[in-house]
Amino acid sequence: MALGLALSACGSDPEPDLSGSEAVSFLSRDGVELEGRLFGQGASAVVMSHMLPEDQRSWFDLADRLAEQGYLVFTYDFRGYCPGGDGGCSSGERDISAIWLDVLGAVDLVRSRGATSVVLVGASMGGTASLVAAGEEGVDVQAVITLSAPLSIEGLLADAALLQRLSVGKLFIAGVGDAAAAAAAQELYGISPPPKRVEIVPANDHGTDLLTGAQAEVVKRLIEVTLSQYAPA
Repeated sequence: MALGLALSACGSDPEPDLSGSEAVSFLSRDGVELEGRLFGQGASAVVMSHMLPEDQRSWFDLADRLAEQGYLVFTYDFRGYCPGGDGGCSSGERDISAIWLDVLGAVDLVRSRGATSVVLVGASMGGTASLVAAGEEGVDVQAVITLSAPLSIEGLLADAALLQRLSVGKLFIAGVGDAAAAAAAQELYGISPPPKRVEIVPANDHGTDLLTGAQAEVVKRLIEVTLSQYAPA
C-alpha cells in the first residue's frame, strides 16, 4: 500500500480545467496559421509565449488563475509546434528567428477581442521574442515580463538598440541556479531604460519550470504585481 501511495504521489498533475477557455486560430504577422487558447475576458490582456521545447500547455494553469482575476489571457503555439488535442496545432516550420512575428499576431488577436491594454509574458525564447515584438515600431503594449530570457537564440536577437527603445514596463525574472539565464536577466536589466525590475529568485528552474518549482508562488506573485501595476484588470 505504501508503494502504491508513493507511485500515485509521483504521478503527473491533473490536467487543468479548460471548460471556460476557447480554442482559436489566428495569423502571424507574416501569414502563418497558428492556434491558441483564450481564457477569461476583460479589457486588459496577457499574451503568453512559450519556451523551447515546450508549447502553450505550460501556461494553462497560470492562464486560468489570471483569468479568474479578470484578465483576458491568450496562450498559443509558435509556428511549427503541434502538440495536438487541447494543446492545439500551429502550421509552418519551426523558425526561432521569426517567432516575434507570432507574438505580434497574438497581440492582433487580443486587440480584436477588445483588449485596450496588453502585457507580453514570455519564457526563455518566448521572452526574447516578446522583447523583440515590443520594440517594433507602432507596437502598443504596456509591459513585458520575461522568465529566463536570453539576449539571443538561433537568430532571434534583442540587441541593445532595441532594448533601449523599450520605454514600457519591464520585469526580468530568472533563477540564481540557472546561471546563464540569471546573467542574461541582469544584462537585459542593465541595458534597458526604466521603468524596469529584475528578480533573481533562489531556484534552479528555467522558463515556465519556474511556475512549478519551489519558488512557483513567488514567481506568480511577481507576475501578478507587475500586471496590476501596468495593466490592472
